[in-house]
Amino acid sequence: MNSFFLILVVIGLSVAGYAVGRARSVIAAAGDVRILHSLPSYYGMFVALGCGLPAILLLALWLIIQPQIVDNMVMSGLDPSIMPTNPDEYSLLLTDIHNLSSGNAVSREASPAIQAATDRYVALQSIGFWSMVAAVVCVALGGLAWSRSQVSSTFRARNAVEGIIRALLIICSMIAILTTVGIVLSLIFESLRFFARVPFFEFLFGIHWSPQTAIRAEQVGASGSFGAVPLFAGTMLITLIAMLVAGPIGLLSAIYMAEYANPKFRAFAKPMLEVLAGIPTVVYGFFAALTVAPLIRGWGESIGLDVASESALAAGVVMGIMIIPFVSSLSDDVINSVPQSLRDGSYGLGATKSETIRNVIIPAALPGIVGAFLLAISRAIGETMIVVMAAGLAANLTANPLEAVTTVTVQIVTLLVGDQEFDSAKTLAAFALGLVLFFVTLGLNVIALRVVRKYREKYD
Repeated sequence: MNSFFLILVVIGLSVAGYAVGRARSVIAAAGDVRILHSLPSYYGMFVALGCGLPAILLLALWLIIQPQIVDNMVMSGLDPSIMPTNPDEYSLLLTDIHNLSSGNAVSREASPAIQAATDRYVALQSIGFWSMVAAVVCVALGGLAWSRSQVSSTFRARNAVEGIIRALLIICSMIAILTTVGIVLSLIFESLRFFARVPFFEFLFGIHWSPQTAIRAEQVGASGSFGAVPLFAGTMLITLIAMLVAGPIGLLSAIYMAEYANPKFRAFAKPMLEVLAGIPTVVYGFFAALTVAPLIRGWGESIGLDVASESALAAGVVMGIMIIPFVSSLSDDVINSVPQSLRDGSYGLGATKSETIRNVIIPAALPGIVGAFLLAISRAIGETMIVVMAAGLAANLTANPLEAVTTVTVQIVTLLVGDQEFDSAKTLAAFALGLVLFFVTLGLNVIALRVVRKYREKYD
């Protein structure tokens, strides 16, 4: 048995509690459910929540706290002669004990003392698990018995259930908000550590990006330049190419499906177009690297152009194909939201269909279309895999789409690959880049939402 099956047991007890609570309410009403304060289903839901929620909460807390307690007990039982004093060595020894208990590779030979610690760890894990099973099941049964005892014809089950659900919704909202605040604060704090080593204006306006910092004074090839302008320029270049592809195709396809396509074709074409949004980005990356990039290079060489094997054009074209559904689907919804009376008034004045679309529908839907474009731009700015596989890692400051460039997101991935010490300017640069990217995408999303909200207020 593991935690997953224990969760299934709790769910099963909750389902049984629902049936018990519902039956108990009918019995309390002597078969006449009209005298009950709430519907029988509310009584069943109250008993199910009383059974499941405390058990799930206890399970979650146990899974968080138990590993810390077991680790402390195992390490405190070690022979003082082998107890490491360095925090890094302490963590490595604890990792070896975990790996040895799981049968994985370890960084040292398993001495008798380490083997004894591993055996103690396994025993404590087993004791903790079965204690958790007993405690969770007892709490679930206790909650079921208590909530069942509350069921009566006068018990306000609906009010209790709605109060519990309201509290859960508030807790979930607070978790989402606190998570966002935590992300922002972590970016800010780590970025401040970076700017303590690298001047702020050098980062934002420098034109040389070479984050390899020197470990020794005589080390060669570690310039440590952190000018991020080439990254910003590469990001904007690829985003521009992507929007030049996705913008016209997405908007024109939305106009066709909303105004010209018959219902049968629309019912087929719209889902097929939106399938593009569900394809993993790594698949687009393979397509860009193996098909589009060689094709563009071959065409360029055929007319005498020098095209890099990894180019901004290849990445931008494939990224544009990927974000077509963002533009087309949102624009289609906005165009369909334009009141039919505007169309009828235009036709009544003698305008043709194309004139109505150009002079009436598009201007009326323009705020929503602008919002769709801004959301698509923010999606393109945050893309990583396509750029990694098709545009390369070279931080070139260029406006030539046939050359290799890189983006902010790609450099973040590159800087944080592998084991890193979060105490060097090289690693901390990823947080500064992330902070800039966060505020850029946040600004685009805020602008898009305000534009869309203004449109909805106008036509709702």
